[in-house]
Amino acid sequence: MLRSAIIAASRSRKCRSLVENLPLARPIVDRFVAGERVTDALAATRELTRDRLVTLDHLGEDTQERVQADAAVEAYRSLLGTLADEGLAAKAEVSVKLSALGRTLPRDGDKIALEGARAICEAAASAGTTVTVDMEDHTTVDATLSIVRELRVDFPWVGAVLQAYLRRTEGDCADLAGPGSRVRLCKGAYDEPASVAYRDRADVDASYVRCLKILMHGDGYPMVATHDPRVIAIAQDVALRAGRGRAGYEHQMLFGIRADEQQRLAARGLRMRVYVPYGGEWYPYFVRRLGERPANLAFFARALVGR
Repeated sequence: MLRSAIIAASRSRKCRSLVENLPLARPIVDRFVAGERVTDALAATRELTRDRLVTLDHLGEDTQERVQADAAVEAYRSLLGTLADEGLAAKAEVSVKLSALGRTLPRDGDKIALEGARAICEAAASAGTTVTVDMEDHTTVDATLSIVRELRVDFPWVGAVLQAYLRRTEGDCADLAGPGSRVRLCKGAYDEPASVAYRDRADVDASYVRCLKILMHGDGYPMVATHDPRVIAIAQDVALRAGRGRAGYEHQMLFGIRADEQQRLAARGLRMRVYVPYGGEWYPYFVRRLGERPANLAFFARALVGR
């Protein structure tokens, strides 16, 4: 019920207006979001890439106008050009949501999103880096993976994201565990029905480990996206048993979460990538992060009550 309420809040204009105008919210927002400007994202990237890798997300989703989709594409192309100019492209890639590129437009959404993603991939190739296509709720999985496959014809390094709480994901892992395939495995952050997703935390964790074993024993490049210490330790053991060296997979965590652990993993010589979101459309992303961390949700609720 809590997750459902949080997802509803992420889509509420009234809640959004309240949060955006609440000064006490800003310190919490700043913990999870690098800033609203590209200069903020670049500053965070320069700092993080001293010992870690980065994937940058220009925030936005569920775009309903073509002009917004085109603007998102141009924002990514500009960002990638700047990463190349500043010598950051070797350690920083980008993550994109297809709904931000127009996939949810009422006419030709998939075609428009594919064209936009292709333009971003071309910019990434010119910059000398890569792109990972983010996953959204379960209704988008087939369309997203279809677009990923089309992109990989010309850009085989395009990364895909799979969510372990979906019942179908073991099969998707097997399909995507081929040579050169970059796959980010996360637990999942959307409110999904029991018909398509595991609802119990233990079941999600068990699914994550099963999926992880498929990817680690495959021929692709697994990206282990979790903050769970137990699952991180399991991932390292599975990688060792699968004969993967430290360059054969990577850990991923979100900006602002377990920074000390990120640094510790990096200091051990493990590949550690940080997901860095930025931009004006931070509200839906921020609310989902609150839902994942009860302590932050409680702190934020106290700030609202004391407003």
